[in-house]
Amino acid sequence: MKALNALIKQENAWASMFNGKFVAYEVTTTQGRKRVAEMIDCKLSPENLSCDGELPRSQVQARYRALTGAAQDLVRLDPSMAQFMYEFGE
Repeated sequence: MKALNALIKQENAWASMFNGKFVAYEVTTTQGRKRVAEMIDCKLSPENLSCDGELPRSQVQARYRALTGAAQDLVRLDPSMAQFMYEFGE
């Protein structure tokens, strides 16, 4: 759960800079977990992961490890969330 908690904390910190115009991420409800799963899936797209090819490979790999770790934590918490993430879906 460490990777998932770190990701949620980071995303909520970014969202707080916009004066609460974005809903905070949480995993206490099914809808909240689905939103987190979709966010992880979006961040794992090649364009987002590599910032359209602008990031060095080492940074892309670090981001990939962090996101897949968070995804694995989320699937362990609620196995049904795998269907909302392309890489972890059936």
